[in-house]
This record gives sequence, structure tokens and C-alpha cells, in this order.
Amino acid sequence: MTQKPCILCCAITGSVATKADNPAVPTSIQEQIESSHAAVEAGASIIHAHVRNDDQSPSSDPVKFAALKAGLENHCPGVIIQLSTGGRSGAGQARGGMLSLMPDMASLSVGSNNFPTRVYENPPELVDWLASEMKTYEVSPEIEAFDLSHILHAIDKHQKGQLFGNLYVQFVMGVKNAMPADKTVFDFYVALMAARAPKAEWCAAGIGANQLLVNEWAIAAGGHTRAGLEDNVRLDRKTLAPSNAALIARAAELCQKYDRPVATPAQARQILGLRGQSI
Repeated sequence: MTQKPCILCCAITGSVATKADNPAVPTSIQEQIESSHAAVEAGASIIHAHVRNDDQSPSSDPVKFAALKAGLENHCPGVIIQLSTGGRSGAGQARGGMLSLMPDMASLSVGSNNFPTRVYENPPELVDWLASEMKTYEVSPEIEAFDLSHILHAIDKHQKGQLFGNLYVQFVMGVKNAMPADKTVFDFYVALMAARAPKAEWCAAGIGANQLLVNEWAIAAGGHTRAGLEDNVRLDRKTLAPSNAALIARAAELCQKYDRPVATPAQARQILGLRGQSI
């Protein structure tokens, strides 16, 4: 029996890592497009995207997002474009200023938590506004869960009809002071999703050295997974990752190990219940 294809999401840039951390981090729009194209060729069907200013600082400028989205649509036809509404890139409703561009997906954090040196604030009124904007523009949220309460809250919001489309939850594991990369915790979350939201899909992402570990847990457990330079700039302790494609290729090798086909963008759209794209 053929197993469910595994969706590989590539988090290409993020808001933190710079070229000082790894010269391969793509910060300009053109670099991001080229890096995404290579990642798609390696097996990525979702591109999770942030944008940067010329000095590499994070931005939430809708004009920059529009340029990136147009470039991805041109050079990576069919790929699922997932734009970030994360709090490191902007404040308040500026975080959702790009939703009117109608990307396929956007990240949505439904609760606050501690990060290594700050509080990642997602107040209820902002979460509700972002979710409402996603419904208005028919953007499917990818729930970024940094804590158990975030998973439960997302399930509740989806059951109440407050989230557009099908429920898709990503466990973000390994952020200091937040959800640990712990196999017992991971197994509990998988079981929780099966019990509370059996029709939902889930994904898992590991931060830093936890990336490969969490990739393998997710693939082996029948879920989907995320890799890329946003979360991890190294192949191992001594070796910088040469590209986003290299990290996606490593995840694709794990899919082969566990007899999971790597999902094409078209298959990923079907699995997640996303609208098709004219090519």
C-alpha cells in the first residue's frame, strides 16, 4: 500500500539569521527566488517566506512580499506560497499587510510564548484580526504552535469556523523557553491531533540542531515536515549548510528511508485542500 506523500516545506530566510551566520542565507528578493527554485527542485512543495530590508533587517513591507510572490509564481510555477505574519517582522496589523496579496497560505501564531530573549506576543485581538483577514482573502493558515495551548486553541477556533480552509498545525520544536524537541512530547501531540482533529493535517519543524531529528520523527509518524535556513544554518556542528536545497534534499532522503513519497506541489495542494493554480 502506497503511503501518504510527505509535504516538505522550505523556510528559506526567516527574520534572524544573516549572511554573517551563513553566507547562503538568501536575503534579497532575487536570492530568495533562486534559493526557492533550487529547493523546489530538491522536493519542497511549500515555500515559507519572510522578506528583508537592504540591511538584512526583517520587514513586513507588502511591496517586498508582492515582488517575492510574483517571482515565485514565475520561477516556481505551482509551488505553494506561504507568507509569514510573524512578530519579528513587524508589529500589530502591519504583520498582516500582505494578506491582501492572496497567497495560498500564511503562518498564524494563535498564542504568546517566551523566546530566548523576548516574549513573542500574539494578543487575542490581533490573532482574531489576522484570522479574519485570512478568511476575507481566502488564505489558508498554517498554525505555528509553540506550546500545547496553541494546538488546542487552533482546534477550537477551527471548530468554531474562525479559520479559513482545512486545519493545518505545525509543531515548532526546539525554541529555547518554548516547546522542547522531546520525543515524548512529540508523540503526545501526534496522538492529540488524531483524537481531537482527526481530519486535520500536521507538520513538525525542529530548530537548530533539532531540525534533522524532528524531520525524521515527523516523516516516520506519517506527518509532514519543514526544513530550511530560517530554522537551521548547519548540516552539522562543523559544517554550514550550503543552501536551502541541501536541507530539503536531506529531508527527502528520510522520506525514501520511510517509504514516503515526496509530495509534488499539486499533491500537497490536494492534501491540504488548497485551491489550484493556473500555470
